[in-house]
Amino acid sequence: MAKIDSIEDVQALLAGQGYICSRALGVLVFLALRLGRPLFLEGEAGTGKTEIAKALAAGLNRRLIRLQCYEGLDASSAVYEWNFPAQMVAIRTAEAAGGADRAALQEELFSREYLIERPLLEAMRPDENGAPVLLIDELDRTDEPFEAFLLEALSDFQVTIPELGTIKAPKPPIVVLTSNRTREVHDALKRRCLYHWVDYPDFDREIEILHARAPEAADALSREVVAFVQALRTEDLFKKPGVAETIDWAKCLLALDVINLSPEVIADTLGAVLKYQDDIQKLQGSEAKRILDQAKAALAPA
Repeated sequence: MAKIDSIEDVQALLAGQGYICSRALGVLVFLALRLGRPLFLEGEAGTGKTEIAKALAAGLNRRLIRLQCYEGLDASSAVYEWNFPAQMVAIRTAEAAGGADRAALQEELFSREYLIERPLLEAMRPDENGAPVLLIDELDRTDEPFEAFLLEALSDFQVTIPELGTIKAPKPPIVVLTSNRTREVHDALKRRCLYHWVDYPDFDREIEILHARAPEAADALSREVVAFVQALRTEDLFKKPGVAETIDWAKCLLALDVINLSPEVIADTLGAVLKYQDDIQKLQGSEAKRILDQAKAALAPA
């Protein structure tokens, strides 16, 4: 397992997985690992919040367990449920055999054999490689009652199953929570966590990220792509492109054997970098050329 003794160790570990993070984020990740505190990441979609959990799990050789949040998510869906079809089969089998001991049958039906573990319960199980990385993704999509439940679960790192009792993690998982801030997450939950706003990277760091994730791209093309995307982010768009779109776009351009950006190439591949028709429509005609000229001017030596 990778040894983490410093902030530089964190940055090196993440860089080894193609994740280039700022020192500020490196500090928070180091503290989260050292203090055993959950890490709460907020920011625009596509800025790399989810990827940090993946990079941590891969770099530390830990299991990644992901709880994808959605509206209506409740505790039973996040923790466990009983395998009802299998229980019904067992009941019918016992009835067909006759003379079944009802107490013994009930004990069997609510044993671990019929338990379906969901992400929160999975994350509390011991693992030979160490505590897993638990990614609670897009928490802002859930409802406040689930937040309240999560607050308790993250405080004690234990859950109670009425039929089996309380299950406590022998070692707390490494918890990463993300939010795209479609709504405010309650302060009580944030106070349990170390907080970081994941912003769009500056030009130099986005170039580093692109070199790490699409190393086959020539430096000239990478610089044009990053400059154009950063110029796009200054426009009045419904959804500004994130780092994920920068990487996707560069890979699409490579697949088309593009060497340099041109208005024609941009028009053909806008669907890789913009995801809403209204935004794509705004870049029709001379707009793409204007932004490209702006990007190239920014790249020109002073």
